[in-house]
Amino acid sequence: MSSEQREIDHERLTQWLDAHAPEVGSGPLQTKLVTGGTTNLVVALDRGGPQVVLRSPPFTATPQGYKTIEREATVLRALTGTGVPHPRYYAYCADPDVIGVPFYVMEQVHGWAATITEQNETLYVPRFSSGPDQYYLGYAMLDGLIAMANLDYEAAGLQSFGKPDGFLARQPDRWMGQMDTYPKRYPKYEPRDLEGLDYVADWLRANVPDSSKPGLMHGDYALNNVLFANNPPARLIAIIDWETATIGDPLLDLAGFTQSLRTTSDQQAPAASYFDSTNFPPRSDALDYYAEKTGRDLSHIDYYFVLCKFRMACMIEYKVAEAIQGLAPKAKGERFDGLVRGLLLGAQELARRAG
Repeated sequence: MSSEQREIDHERLTQWLDAHAPEVGSGPLQTKLVTGGTTNLVVALDRGGPQVVLRSPPFTATPQGYKTIEREATVLRALTGTGVPHPRYYAYCADPDVIGVPFYVMEQVHGWAATITEQNETLYVPRFSSGPDQYYLGYAMLDGLIAMANLDYEAAGLQSFGKPDGFLARQPDRWMGQMDTYPKRYPKYEPRDLEGLDYVADWLRANVPDSSKPGLMHGDYALNNVLFANNPPARLIAIIDWETATIGDPLLDLAGFTQSLRTTSDQQAPAASYFDSTNFPPRSDALDYYAEKTGRDLSHIDYYFVLCKFRMACMIEYKVAEAIQGLAPKAKGERFDGLVRGLLLGAQELARRAG
């Protein structure tokens, strides 16, 4: 039995489940660790009813970890009865005295997701490896984006979940501010002179388009954060890991996924893609499909592509800082240094072309 499971008081958890989630059964509580350690804790629960999992921050979590798990639970609860694919929500516990940290209980969805390779931290798509099947995986991903964009988030009870007014205008300073935190978290790291960083930030501030209609954003919508049905045809059955979700501009999620798709003239996936999209639909077809299904104007989509690259560069710069601090191998830091610089140069090039 893992240390994570030993810290769970089965008697207290059973009493809480009896009171707040009787649908999961009434038999003796059996638990099995799915994931743990420094990441979110996921424990399978079995009481003779439907298969469910408990999801919580690690037992060493900060108050921010508490807020994150509450946000996830808030989204899943709101999605009940909507067309957005998600695990069924059962109940949320804000009281850390039950197991040591807040948690929620949701359906255990049986499907598959892409996995991150240890060698270069790119995504490996293990199923449906032939061209036609991967082609429809791409459209399944788009259907998830479309469902989120078309959700009436106010009717779902998420009207106060985010701050959609001025969402795009806040983004450059939001991510430059993130960069400013790294020297404080990693004392050996000093701010780096990164070509394109300031240019792109200034361009983003000067060219903010009118935001599209606010909607639910996942914030990290990728092939490893969704679950597909185990057998063909390609079907997206659940979107998971909602910790970065907000109410903002859904076109940022769209750009985040489609920037890795090949353009119509390309035969191979883009060099900076985090997965091999050779057999996926081309970007132009994907954008046309999304526009048709949502009615959203994509005339400023290049702005979102620039923002995606800039945002990702700022996010993963911490990997470089970790290596400089000695918390990660030097080779890993060098690899992420190349990724950060490549993203910023790509963003700068695209911004210059856009004018």
